[in-house]
Amino acid sequence: MDNATRSERSRNAALEAAIAIIARDGPGRLTLDAIARESGLSKGGVMHQFRTKEAVLKALLERQMVHFEEFSSRYMAKVSATSANPNLATQLATVREAATSPNSAALALVAAMVENPSLMALPREREIERMAAIRDEAADPDLAMLRWAGAMGLLLSSLFGMSPLSKDEHQRLFARLLDDAQWTGLERPAAKRIAKSGATSAGKSASPRKRA
Repeated sequence: MDNATRSERSRNAALEAAIAIIARDGPGRLTLDAIARESGLSKGGVMHQFRTKEAVLKALLERQMVHFEEFSSRYMAKVSATSANPNLATQLATVREAATSPNSAALALVAAMVENPSLMALPREREIERMAAIRDEAADPDLAMLRWAGAMGLLLSSLFGMSPLSKDEHQRLFARLLDDAQWTGLERPAAKRIAKSGATSAGKSASPRKRA
């Protein structure tokens, strides 16, 4: 095995160990010593890859983001020709994948947020871009945002151990969020909402004031 391959294996082993520690013990227990014990690497071997805990979290976050970007790209290619809301569908499916994947990327996000909030700048920028794409394609942007927020709520409540729902219930709710047919009857296109709001305002302006 050449040095480059050996180094890559050590790096991956350290990152897998970090995820396992975060999932089992929480981000507060993540240390270079703990990664060495979990991975079977020497502490020197871990430090050859990562000099600090923050470097581990940054690499972990970047790796998980790449994984889910690849998932999103594949899903988008599959639904872009058939879905009326391909960006929303892709984001909902990606959140579902994060919620159901063992030791998922969401753990890396939480660990990064707890230990160093500044690491969240890049994921936050990508999320803003995704939200803009979802709004642009939606007949009812507010309803699209509610569907997205519902998916995020399922993810976060599960991640923090606050959800009383079973795995089957989670899957059923995600499937409903993904099913456009469940939501089309509730859509209120933005133009109509604005027109209705404008008409209401005009009506109020035209109404005669009551005498004192």
